Amino acid sequence: MQPTNKAKDDGSERGLMDIHEILKYLPHRYPFLLIDRIIKLEIGQSVVALKNVTMNELFFTGHFPQRPVMPGVLILEAMAQAGGVLAYKSMNTTPSDGVLYYFAGIDNARFRRVVEPGDQLRLEVKVLRSKRDIWKLEGFAYVGDELACSAEFMSACKTEERG
Repeated sequence: MQPTNKAKDDGSERGLMDIHEILKYLPHRYPFLLIDRIIKLEIGQSVVALKNVTMNELFFTGHFPQRPVMPGVLILEAMAQAGGVLAYKSMNTTPSDGVLYYFAGIDNARFRRVVEPGDQLRLEVKVLRSKRDIWKLEGFAYVGDELACSAEFMSACKTEERG
């Protein structure tokens, strides 16, 4: 199945999940929370998220001061975070339940376009397969209709023992 290059909003101004709801499903916080909104989510199948890239991002002070460019590894991390929301929603759990999804591997990462302040990343992630606590996902990051990055990645679910 080929990725779509356009996502449909759910019809509301605010989208499907705003930042307040995302904060319930991801353990990440500033400066490492890299998604701002979920505009489409199909439980167990796919998610589309947005990341508004602004000059205020901490990483731009050093990458690169004369020509700010979003680091590729952070584009990959943003895709993984979108996949994390998908996994949490699909498994009906949250980090507050002691469940964490860790980045476990990445394959076939390709960078095709520079991402700069003022861009909006549309992160499209779909499940290739999930078995027990391992998820294999495929992600695409777009700026407008241009593909900026693509990759396959894996996450592993770990449950913390609570005493």
